Amino acid sequence: MPPPRNVLGISAYYHDAAAALLRDGKIICAAQEERFTRKKNDADFPENAIQFCLRYANLDPAQLDAVVFYDKPVLKFARLLETYLAVAPGGWRTFPTVLSNWLGEKLDLRKAIRARLPELCGDCEILFTEHHQSHAASAFYPSPFDEAAILTIDGVGEWATTTIAHGRGNQIKPLQELRFPHSLGLLYSAFTDYCGFRINSGEYKLMGLAPYGEPKFADAIRCELVDVKPDGSFRLNLDYFNFLRGTTMTNRRFHELFGGPPRGPDEKIELRHMDVARSIQSVTEEIMLRLAYHARQVTSSPNLCLAGGVALNCVANGLILREKIFDHIWIQPAAGDAGGALGAALAAWHLHPEAPPRTTGHGDTMQSSLLGPEFSDEEIEATLRAHGAVFQKLDKPALPDFAVELLKAEKVVGWFQGRMEFGPRALGNRSILGDARSPNMQSVMNLKVKFRESFRPFAPVVRRERVADYFELETDTPYMLLTAPVKTELRKPLPDGVTGIELLKAERSTVPAVTHVDYSARIQTVARDGNPLLYDLLMRFERATGCGVLVNTSFNVRGEPIVCTPDDAYRCFVNTEMDYLIMGSFVIERTTQPRQIPARRISPQAD
Repeated sequence: MPPPRNVLGISAYYHDAAAALLRDGKIICAAQEERFTRKKNDADFPENAIQFCLRYANLDPAQLDAVVFYDKPVLKFARLLETYLAVAPGGWRTFPTVLSNWLGEKLDLRKAIRARLPELCGDCEILFTEHHQSHAASAFYPSPFDEAAILTIDGVGEWATTTIAHGRGNQIKPLQELRFPHSLGLLYSAFTDYCGFRINSGEYKLMGLAPYGEPKFADAIRCELVDVKPDGSFRLNLDYFNFLRGTTMTNRRFHELFGGPPRGPDEKIELRHMDVARSIQSVTEEIMLRLAYHARQVTSSPNLCLAGGVALNCVANGLILREKIFDHIWIQPAAGDAGGALGAALAAWHLHPEAPPRTTGHGDTMQSSLLGPEFSDEEIEATLRAHGAVFQKLDKPALPDFAVELLKAEKVVGWFQGRMEFGPRALGNRSILGDARSPNMQSVMNLKVKFRESFRPFAPVVRRERVADYFELETDTPYMLLTAPVKTELRKPLPDGVTGIELLKAERSTVPAVTHVDYSARIQTVARDGNPLLYDLLMRFERATGCGVLVNTSFNVRGEPIVCTPDDAYRCFVNTEMDYLIMGSFVIERTTQPRQIPARRISPQAD
């Protein structure tokens, strides 16, 4: 019996729900539910993402051969019950709420999926993969490797929190795992919460805050909170955490160890918080390095694939690369739970007994992660006219040169082109662009456009062949998941005696807008065949200025998902101090627009 032709993968109910569609094993499309509902990290059943996938592939639900969910709900429910029993009577206050949530569609997902997609034919299989199997499949199967070590690290799936597997051909062989409650993802999230950021969306803020501090608490973390073994395995000291018994991550003993109560979301960030962030980042890097060395040892593979939410820690990823533990590293761009939808579908296809052998050798199969919706000029123009927008239309060949002139003048440019990105990073199709040479660009973008904390760094985007001229990096990083130092000759000395947030005022390098205070940068490289329009823009900007680097940040404001539609983009644009929006063939200047309009948002969230 051949493998199912049309396979729909789904992730839902925990955070970052998504859907992905394969046809004959090829990735056709994928998207997160948040982009459609405008509810950040939307965890609900991804009805809108599913409908997009079906429309894009021109399929009816009846034409689906398999629907695959990204974990096994019964096993997860069993873990929850066992945990409550183990800590009883602790946790009794939260148990009724958890139980009532599970006694619905979460537990009987076959029934729930058929209820949500009533047109599914009777022969359509409803399948389930284990959570870390989905992560491992999302990391290995799209990778360019015939064979690789696979390291998946997150909060928790059913029981596993960290796994090492070995991929070869169509097969993924699990080798070792760590189990709940001993979790690097939960440890990092505890510190995210303690420093005043939202769990499951603020971890990258903690990572961005870390370079402003010193690792003064790292020894306390190693001695009191986590016992790390040489192979990277570890055990948490649960006396410092509250996530097993209550509704918070940490307790009073944790707070006393780090010098005070948790920071409130709107409270001032103190030097202590910076030191705490740097300390947990240092310990996280140590654990990930040890895990990577151990994965190399047990698989003997020169290649590494990474997935799971912790694989979004681009600083630790860059350190693994620089340690040269592996010859090659590939990281799933949607490394978190959204990517689990893709991994579930890929596992169902490749692990089928009649699946054809994998073929590699032509790069990864993620199509630059540009897997979401796209919109024609006709659709964009209709949106602009509906808003009464003032705009001009240019010929496509004229767009890059027009954008270059704006960027040279230090204008902030919204850039909306082609298919939307899948995963947490804007990679040049739903982006905000700026001149990396401008010493003011970081503060302008953070405070006037993104409405977010001033310390947050921005990523550079550069053509692949030019990356080594600006950064200490010799490899591709198309998904903005590796951090590397800025070249020494481009750096500027930091002023003596300046610490903390005051470091923001120093230029740091000849591309200050993308140079963090520790001289690092989270880099995106662009190949000509990966994103031709963005590549052309970079090339023309370099011809005009001598600089081959631009700022690339996601097209959204604080608390909202990346924009999806022309309507989302226009609403976001007119409510910020962005200067221009280039959307398809259209150019829109903010100061000429008739009025501000509210963002389309179902559930406003501030993070």
